[in-house]
Amino acid sequence: MCIHLIQLGNTMPTITLAIPNELQTIVKKHNEINWSEIARRAMWTEAQKLELMDKLAAKSKLTEKDIESLDHIIKKGIREKYSG
Repeated sequence: MCIHLIQLGNTMPTITLAIPNELQTIVKKHNEINWSEIARRAMWTEAQKLELMDKLAAKSKLTEKDIESLDHIIKKGIREKYSG
């Protein structure tokens, strides 16, 4: 993905996104939709999730070794669930 961020003066920054041709075709057909608002809301949703994860991680006492161990346990459980 290609993102360009431009800010002119005191206005909100402008962002340019690269999107697949198939998505561009749909977007162009529906110019009644405020695509900027949809992108802004989606980015806020993801940003809020990241903020929450940062807060949770800041309080965590887990070490990298603990995290790797949990990662292996979770992935093993998923493999077992879907393989048999």
